[in-house]
Amino acid sequence: MSNLAETPVLDPSDPVELTRQLCNIQSVSGNERGIADSIEALLRTAPHLSVLRDGDALIARTNLGRAKRVIIAGHIDTVPINNNLPVRDELDEQGEPVIWGRGTVDMKAGAAVQLSLALELSEPNVDVTWVWYDHEEVASELNGLGRATRNHPELFDADFAILCEPTAGAIEGGCNGTLRVRVSMLGKRAHSARAWMGVNAIHRAGELLERLANYEPRTVHVDGLDYREGLNAVRVSGGVAGNVIPDRCDIDVNYRFAPNQSGEEAVQFVREFFADVDEFEVTDLAEGARPGLDAPFAQGFVAAVGAKPRAKVGWTDVSRFSALGVPAVNFGPGDPSLAHADDERVPVSQITQTADALRHWLKSESI
Repeated sequence: MSNLAETPVLDPSDPVELTRQLCNIQSVSGNERGIADSIEALLRTAPHLSVLRDGDALIARTNLGRAKRVIIAGHIDTVPINNNLPVRDELDEQGEPVIWGRGTVDMKAGAAVQLSLALELSEPNVDVTWVWYDHEEVASELNGLGRATRNHPELFDADFAILCEPTAGAIEGGCNGTLRVRVSMLGKRAHSARAWMGVNAIHRAGELLERLANYEPRTVHVDGLDYREGLNAVRVSGGVAGNVIPDRCDIDVNYRFAPNQSGEEAVQFVREFFADVDEFEVTDLAEGARPGLDAPFAQGFVAAVGAKPRAKVGWTDVSRFSALGVPAVNFGPGDPSLAHADDERVPVSQITQTADALRHWLKSESI
């Protein structure tokens, strides 16, 4: 166990206050040890939980012998701060209280709801595996959930999973996949005073950019939800000097694809879209996840929350649960459009409503 002597003492009794406390422990990706220590210290006070730490990821489990098990997970890292800590209390345009500051939306309010309920619910009507993990906001190979599932696969055997990513208190099923490729057009260098002696690679790439600009993204219906795709240039690089005809132009392209496609099918689609390029390289690929709403647990959760599910626009770690064969949804406080924004803020009401909904579901006789 980590040295916990100097870690901040957290109060789990109120998820709203706990949100403030967790946000004020700065935990930009790669600096999660302090917040992980504080969460671990609190979890180890609960006799109904068995606790395992993997790096800066924490897995706390009830072992009540229930017939079913659910996983409730969330990450504890944030993107870099920008004069938005410590948090402060404000009123929004409607006069409703919000907590303002880095991490309030993505996603320490969700992590606070998890932690408060993990300590409170000593006898839920299903066994629960609670997970807090590190390195979500950086490269996929560093992701703490991925590492923990590789190191301790037996701890992630479950019937259903909830990822407390911000959804403004709605249920968001599945997620789009994401693919990044680099397509390149080649040319021939020459002095710009004698341009006819060269081949301008940037000019050759112009048609590719026009093709992307004219692409009409599809909306794909998958298991009852509508997923909007996107195919966009996200970076262009080329050029040698102010008097040299460029011999290379690279375009980085991001494809957000609906979860009815596999990653392999997405690569094939983009490869055919750019069939005439000189070079094609896949630089990143993450599979999507189908909604999973046909699972009995998911249907019961939807009924308990009482909200109509919608598709998750971006990629989340529900994809990792889907790959394990565990149906999963996104459900947490905070407007996802404010994630990573400098004016990130979460309504207090969404924190309490999310906690109430999860508590009601986990204690329900019908679960």
